[in-house]
Amino acid sequence: MKYLFFLFLLAISALTKAQPSHKDFDLLLKKHVDDKGGVNYKAFKNDTDILNDYLVEMMLEPPSRDWNDDEKLAYWINVYNALTIQLVLKYYPIKSIKDIGSSIQIPFVNTPWDVKCFEVKDGEELSLNNIEHGIIRKDFEEPRIHFALVCAAVSCPKLLNEAYDPARLNAQLTTQTKGFLANTSKNKISIDRLELSKLFSWYGGDFRKNGTLVDFLNPYTSVKIDSKAKTSFLDYDWNLNEQ
Repeated sequence: MKYLFFLFLLAISALTKAQPSHKDFDLLLKKHVDDKGGVNYKAFKNDTDILNDYLVEMMLEPPSRDWNDDEKLAYWINVYNALTIQLVLKYYPIKSIKDIGSSIQIPFVNTPWDVKCFEVKDGEELSLNNIEHGIIRKDFEEPRIHFALVCAAVSCPKLLNEAYDPARLNAQLTTQTKGFLANTSKNKISIDRLELSKLFSWYGGDFRKNGTLVDFLNPYTSVKIDSKAKTSFLDYDWNLNEQ
């Protein structure tokens, strides 16, 4: 009987393995990212080994069925942002992440978001596009992820200088959304006119799944936007989000 109970405990343990820690990534972000989301890539290069080790740990411990949605989403957001930093550091100094795949040629790759850079346990290799569109946007009904995933450009939402934490994920996403909308270099919002980041054009459908774009925006702005507000989209600055 004791033997059967021991086997039962082993089975439960296999199904509920401890989640990998985001502590090392959190420390790197606190060290190399300022409050405005600017990244000190030159200094970050000195900690490349720590970043690489973190990503290896994430590869070895992908989300399992017993994780809840916040745990899974925090994992994938952190992995996406860490991989983006890793990709920039690999080719740094560069003026823009878009230099990777254009002025910096990589065979069979058109954009940096197509570079295969993350291998999961079954041997499948994922790119940033695979992670964003094939996992995060596909599996989670959460438009606020567009203010958490950072593409290393000036016009992107700011890179949070801490890792995303499953226990605080909703609050972190809300803070990121409000901060991005309040940044007048990226969005200009008034009662009857919206000059918005192109993120709202590129991913328009994500923001309209539960109503109009204005319906999405109003809970996160200090201005009560009119439902008939005229909308246009600002140019996107792809220069590197460097300090």
